Amino acid sequence: MNLNFPRELAFAALGTGFTCLATVLGAAMVFFFRRELSALAQKLFLGFAAGVMVAASVWSLLIPAMEMAREQAGPAAPEALAVGLPVCGGFVLGVLFLLLMDRLMPHLHIGSDQPEGLPANLKRTTMIVLAVTLHNIPEGMAVALTFSVAANDTAEGAFAGAIALALGMALQNFPEGAAVSLPLKAQGAGTGRAFACGALSGVVEPVFGILTVLIAGRMLAVMPWLLAFAAGAMLYVVVEELIPEARLGEHSNTGTISVLTGFLVMMLLDVFLG
Repeated sequence: MNLNFPRELAFAALGTGFTCLATVLGAAMVFFFRRELSALAQKLFLGFAAGVMVAASVWSLLIPAMEMAREQAGPAAPEALAVGLPVCGGFVLGVLFLLLMDRLMPHLHIGSDQPEGLPANLKRTTMIVLAVTLHNIPEGMAVALTFSVAANDTAEGAFAGAIALALGMALQNFPEGAAVSLPLKAQGAGTGRAFACGALSGVVEPVFGILTVLIAGRMLAVMPWLLAFAAGAMLYVVVEELIPEARLGEHSNTGTISVLTGFLVMMLLDVFLG
């Protein structure tokens, strides 16, 4: 039995609560601005989010997953099997999970008129919120798992590394919340409703994050699998949607620079805090 399990849950709730709050604050911009974000601003925010998620997937998820798998297996175990199986296996499962969710969950991306997923008689606002929810599922898992690991790690900088990841996710969640609420208001939704939809898109982070820790806390051996799973799911979102949308239209170098900026910011957070 994991005696630190309540502590892990508290840490996970703290981290995902912070990133969810950033989404809520971003959604609150609907009370101060009337028009939706410009196409250039959306491109910059999407690119920045992509860069943050790529860096977080490597330093905060895949590398810790490798280290944890190596520690659990011991020095006598074959490296390829002890480390490669949980990390590569978890990564592939994360990609397949998001691929399945993308095919099944009805959703509509902001700026698009063509719904994706299974046909469903849902309102446009609901389908837009579901699209952002797909992004936030792996983000919540990543933050919760990182804080859960920090709760058991007495090494210097473990908690600081978790804070670095939460800060990086919060930086991209703030404009994401605004990117949901402002277009909804511009399309005719009331201010309160637009804010509620933007805020609710971030609630999935603590929900899925804590559920993941509940699973990992009972079976510590699956932690490397889950860390790699979250990394695979996040990178699916980046490659499938964020980077292509950040490069739409002319002057794609703007989106490219925003991706690299997000990567740099997340890397600096990890270096200085982690």
